[in-house]
Amino acid sequence: MHGRLLAEITHGAHLLRSGRTVGRSSARGIVRRDGRLLMVCSRNGDYKFPGGGVEPGESVPDAVRRELAEECGARVLAVGEPFGRVVEYAVAKEAGYDLFANTSWYLRCEIADELGAQHLEDDERELGLVPTWVDLDEAIGVNSALLAGGGAAPRWLRRETTVLRLLRDEPH
Repeated sequence: MHGRLLAEITHGAHLLRSGRTVGRSSARGIVRRDGRLLMVCSRNGDYKFPGGGVEPGESVPDAVRRELAEECGARVLAVGEPFGRVVEYAVAKEAGYDLFANTSWYLRCEIADELGAQHLEDDERELGLVPTWVDLDEAIGVNSALLAGGGAAPRWLRRETTVLRLLRDEPH
């Protein structure tokens, strides 16, 4: 899959991008309607794009369809070209590896009008994920305030806020 590199984010001080690397791909949906974005809001109040890991043998478009159905109850009508990708680096937790690289693909999607029931995994249920239509500037403002708050922000917050800003700044 091809798509422009939107950002590279390093989690952890003095992380070297060398050595044995284990990777993962994720698919995240960008759904716009009436000037708003479909996002999932966590119990912390932050906004993130619906999405998650690509399973073995699954394509990125199939993964985004599955994730939108699971997290938002959305029926995807069309998956467009990728808006782009963000690569995040962290220390690998897997034995024998030095670096973990997660590539998040952001794909524009069209969905049916009605949202159905969510089918959340245990960790998503613990996060209290709720599908929400939100104004782009509001999502940026909320996420930016949480990032500036100095607390322990979720790892995804930098990634999601970066993509939100890029969406805001893209030519129409």
